[in-house]
Amino acid sequence: MRFGVVVFPGSNCDADCYYVIKEVLAQEVYYVWHQETDLSPYDCVVLPGGFSYGDYLRCGAIARFSPVMESVRGFAAAGGLVIGICNGFQILAEAGLLPGALLRNTTLRFICRYVDLRVENTGTPWTNSVDRKVLRIPIAHNEGNFVADEETLDRLNREGRVLLRYSDPEGNITAEANPNGAAQNIAGIASENFNVLGLMPHPERCSEDILGHTDGLTIWRSVVNHFERGN
Repeated sequence: MRFGVVVFPGSNCDADCYYVIKEVLAQEVYYVWHQETDLSPYDCVVLPGGFSYGDYLRCGAIARFSPVMESVRGFAAAGGLVIGICNGFQILAEAGLLPGALLRNTTLRFICRYVDLRVENTGTPWTNSVDRKVLRIPIAHNEGNFVADEETLDRLNREGRVLLRYSDPEGNITAEANPNGAAQNIAGIASENFNVLGLMPHPERCSEDILGHTDGLTIWRSVVNHFERGN
């Protein structure tokens, strides 16, 4: 499987994703500069975390106009797999590839810590390898507060497109478990065809035993499994 990791000015998790894909998953991976437009060599495109264009306007608002994003739209429309992590999620929302928006955390503070996440749907390209109810993955963001209108939230739930929710270790959805005020504790959503994923947690930061947790690896392995099965 061949991955492309998009690099925007201000990306800072691109190398982390590249490392996990190459060294842990043992898959082919290349950096894709944001001014490139040919995504045809890739099976999955990764929009990594960071601060694209310094977040000087609004998270992801400038990056959505990078030349590569028009190609990402076409890639996704053709069924290509796209995963946006943290700032990547924000970019996907700004570009209209995922519904809703990401606002500033209700704490008005940057949050960097592990959180528990209840897995809501294991029948997707991103979660098919998950064998437990709750994953433990770190977050690191200032604007992770997912918001959407009630109609959109109802549709996301009805269609099974909410993949991850902030929870306690037992999987209970509580206000105390919600680190940023996200609507319905939502931490990750998928597109209508489930080939585009946006999530705030950083699976690339907990994909090796040496880091203390490997729950993030289940996300990456799910992508590879989905591809190898020819789904």
